[in-house]
Amino acid sequence: MTYTDALAYIEETGKYGSVPGLERITELCKRLGNPQEELQFVHIAGTNGKGSVLAYISTVLKEAGYRVGRYISPTIVDYRERIQVSGKMISKEGLCRNLEKIISAVNDMLEEGKPHPTAFEIETALAFLYFREKKCDIVVLETGLGGSLDATNLVTTTMVSVIASISRDHMAFLGETLAEIAENKAGIIKKGVPVVSMAQKPEAMQVIEQAAKEKGSRLIIASGEEAKNIRYGIEKQRFDYKKYKKMEITLAGQCQIDNCILAIEALALLSENGFPIGEKALRQGLFKTEWRGRFTVIAKKPIFITDGAHNEDAAKKLAASVQFYFTNKKIIYIMGILKDKEYEKIIANTYALAEQIITVAAPDNPRAMSAYELAKAVREYHSGVTAADSLEEAVEMSYLLADQDSVIIAFGSLSFLGQLMTIVENRHTIRRDSHGRSEEN
Repeated sequence: MTYTDALAYIEETGKYGSVPGLERITELCKRLGNPQEELQFVHIAGTNGKGSVLAYISTVLKEAGYRVGRYISPTIVDYRERIQVSGKMISKEGLCRNLEKIISAVNDMLEEGKPHPTAFEIETALAFLYFREKKCDIVVLETGLGGSLDATNLVTTTMVSVIASISRDHMAFLGETLAEIAENKAGIIKKGVPVVSMAQKPEAMQVIEQAAKEKGSRLIIASGEEAKNIRYGIEKQRFDYKKYKKMEITLAGQCQIDNCILAIEALALLSENGFPIGEKALRQGLFKTEWRGRFTVIAKKPIFITDGAHNEDAAKKLAASVQFYFTNKKIIYIMGILKDKEYEKIIANTYALAEQIITVAAPDNPRAMSAYELAKAVREYHSGVTAADSLEEAVEMSYLLADQDSVIIAFGSLSFLGQLMTIVENRHTIRRDSHGRSEEN
């Protein structure tokens, strides 16, 4: 099997959609020898921020000397980003070799009349096989959708459960109310296993507290309000938290300090449960953490930021950060949203800050809202909107509209941000000023 064949197979299984439930993944992993049972996990659920929290935790664990598996979705640039060991993506050969085992198991399932696993279930099983093969000390595992019925919730050897910020998203699968969504997310809490949760809205917090109580699990609530002496910045942020003074992170956005504190509390629980982490590793790991596509600066003069704000809560947080960091700056948006998202709420919470808005469609994504449909929706709120025929055109238009002091912000679905970042980064970024010096453009 070639790597191209492997990707084609996984893409083909996408036709089975997203089907909540553990029956198929349980059957598949059983036929593969239950690789997940030979691993230990940090399991993370949440609506927004869970990827950033995963990045903090896995980077710190790597700095502490552990062999760390990292499982994420979706990815930004390369498909293989979703399965990593100590910062290195799964090899093409490793992906193909393990996928062949999975295909054999799937074919046996089909011959016995059992349902075909979904693409996410196949990817999850692939991750478990690879992490076992690489003898990972610990795996930091991000749920795909929800918690209780997510394929990742097959795991039983969780060391710490982590619940990031919860808000309304994927209501067709998770429920209409915040309490229903929180109940689904809290499904990752295991009996007697400690859990750390971001401070949530009361409706969600009550559900998590009850779930932890029923499972006999110690619950730690991480609150960003406990951060002191905060110094915000686009390239570096600093804060004090409890005994730790002058902690520094390089991820931008006001919400990143909250995410970092959630990670610190999760790491403290790990330290108590067989994975000791020194303060030096903690500080270095937090500072070295990268998480592209989350309020990430990818170019300067003008500043160009990408952010995966794809639901109402994330849109509010993006708007708050834009207002905080870029008061009195000319703001230009490149906006691309999937049609099954609450696009009107995303628009309503962000449009007022932009002078011009360029709409795009995520290429090769059947769920993408067309640039013209999105422009029509934006026009209900903002007159300065233009639909771009391609990502390349959107980038060029944004630079034509901007001056060196402007800020361009591309946001929405992660499915187009990877390609857009490549376009920006491949653009001529070095020019000569009138004095012959190199200057970043």
